[in-house]
Amino acid sequence: MNDTSIKNPLHPVSLRMTFEEKANLELAAAGMSLSSYIRWRIFDPASPPPKRRGIKPVKDHAALARVLALLGQTRIANNLNQLAKAVNSGSLPVTAETEAALRQATHDIAELRRLLLEALQIEVTP
Repeated sequence: MNDTSIKNPLHPVSLRMTFEEKANLELAAAGMSLSSYIRWRIFDPASPPPKRRGIKPVKDHAALARVLALLGQTRIANNLNQLAKAVNSGSLPVTAETEAALRQATHDIAELRRLLLEALQIEVTP
């Protein structure tokens, strides 16, 4: 829990409405979460609307599938955890093989990042 949630806990409010009313509310929210939309309309309608959630944030499902396949084929998380343990215990010998494994892990992670950014259509300037 963060400081804000301790000072200002959120309390759920239930509201009954007809199917048509809810459909109209969802249409008016236009992709915004219903709770955000209702809170905005009640408490701050003069301000710009809050950010809308993406209905389909992934633009390139093929690129995302490649990322997931690569994640499934690698043992990056397990290997990095083992390396961290070895470093912390002082038992990691720095050999050419260790250096090559670290370079390969770095390359794999960079490729995963690139593919994720591509799938989400996020441009990153170097």
